[in-house]
Amino acid sequence: MEDGSELSLSVAQIVRRLKGSHLHSQIERRAKECLHLPDIRLDSLREDVRRFLRTSGWERQLQNAVYRELQVQRPPSHPAAPVEHLKEPLAYMRKAQACWEKRVLKSLNSMSAELGVPLARMRPAAEQKELTSKWNEMGTDEPDLTSFRPVYAPKDFLEVLISLRNPNYDSSEDVGARGHWGLVQVPLDVRDIPQLRQVYAELNLTTGQLGIDDHAHIHPDLFENEYLQIGKKVVAEQDSAAAQQYSRRGCSTGLRADLWALILNSNNQPQDAMHYEQLTAGVVQHDLLVDSLIYKDVKLTASNDDYYFVFEDFLYQVLLCFSRDTAVLEHFKYNSATPPRSVVQGKGEDEECAVVYPPSGVIPFHGFSMYVAPLCFLYNEPSKLYSVFREMYIRYFFRLHSISSSSSGVVSLCLQFERLLQTHLPQLFYHLRQIGAQPLRIAFKWMVRAFSGYLSTDQLLLLWDRVLGYDSLEIVAVLAAAVFAFRAENLMEVTSLGSAEAVLADLSTLKVMPLIQIFLFATAI
Repeated sequence: MEDGSELSLSVAQIVRRLKGSHLHSQIERRAKECLHLPDIRLDSLREDVRRFLRTSGWERQLQNAVYRELQVQRPPSHPAAPVEHLKEPLAYMRKAQACWEKRVLKSLNSMSAELGVPLARMRPAAEQKELTSKWNEMGTDEPDLTSFRPVYAPKDFLEVLISLRNPNYDSSEDVGARGHWGLVQVPLDVRDIPQLRQVYAELNLTTGQLGIDDHAHIHPDLFENEYLQIGKKVVAEQDSAAAQQYSRRGCSTGLRADLWALILNSNNQPQDAMHYEQLTAGVVQHDLLVDSLIYKDVKLTASNDDYYFVFEDFLYQVLLCFSRDTAVLEHFKYNSATPPRSVVQGKGEDEECAVVYPPSGVIPFHGFSMYVAPLCFLYNEPSKLYSVFREMYIRYFFRLHSISSSSSGVVSLCLQFERLLQTHLPQLFYHLRQIGAQPLRIAFKWMVRAFSGYLSTDQLLLLWDRVLGYDSLEIVAVLAAAVFAFRAENLMEVTSLGSAEAVLADLSTLKVMPLIQIFLFATAI
């Protein structure tokens, strides 16, 4: 397809998406209102209205909305391409994802049948009143969840990824034995260190970085103060693209919340707060089986974490609302997954009566609450926290638990991690493989959570700065390889999977940016 037709297809798609938005109606209303202003003249109407929208800030809001669409929308493709090709171009990936979805849904339905707990029920008035009264202190509630189990854990998902095969590809044709060392055996194109150096040029050893230069014995006037002033200008300008570029070298602690919201175009308008209130009302009115899974997950993960246990109430509020948010379904247009459908009690047993369940289309798994927990350090207003988390999920986190060929997808991250280790630390990789400690079995749990719950919070936020800055989860795989490189000497001494896991059990003291810099820019190639 020619560049011109690709561009026009993209433009048409963005116009179509924005035409139905609240922003469009606001701009239209403001444009009509400005017609009564004395400096709007009939002979230069178009230019005068444009000038008004520019000076009143509406043009910048429109630019940010367009930038968001460019970030999240599918790449242009032929108008006649089937819908499933837009979600995932490779047939074997689509098939594997569909099989995995059936397995997860079967697990959920089995749990419902075994425990005699309906997938959804209307709460009695007394229960609604009680939940409303303790909405801000749900952490004090101790429901009996012993019979509930997570629908799946990351290790179950890893086994599915390991079994992935492209039926059209003969791996025996691979040159050399390296292709067979790793667990992931699918032919996807992932970047090696020379290519990563080009993409992540701003992270090189000579460029100032938050996460390195602010901790070094350098006078703050030489980097930190100047960088902070630039950050303040970016926030004042309210430019999403500039905020994303700035985030590549790290966000100042005091500006991070504003910068992330700007990058994600999550500006917490009154209608966002109203939407959050409606979701809250939905939680109060109906009890879902997945609510118990959310409770259990928070209790098993964040509640036991030294950094996050204080945010238990926030986590319940955000995750319970998220499970009911049908706006999340929008991301399935570019997600290889399909929202699960189930027959809810009282709706008849016919397949035709099946509805999307839960309403968001996302079944929580073990560790899901850790996607929200770090954001609680940045946002103390629930509706703002919610809108930022939802945007983070539909841009990035969904890719960590769905099977796809995306370069930010979990399959590519696993493959990239293994390739980086095989290429640059072949002795270590071979040694761990020989003792039955395949590196991916250790690193997978880090990557599927984007390191949440494994790094100290300040270091995790510095990592997520770069995820947002480069609009990619690729840096997560790079860090996983860098951790192995950092602990290589100790790992060469281990003789079992258990002892290898012990060496890598505590990552809370690691500094993210020095590890990534050294691995990318000080590794001999």
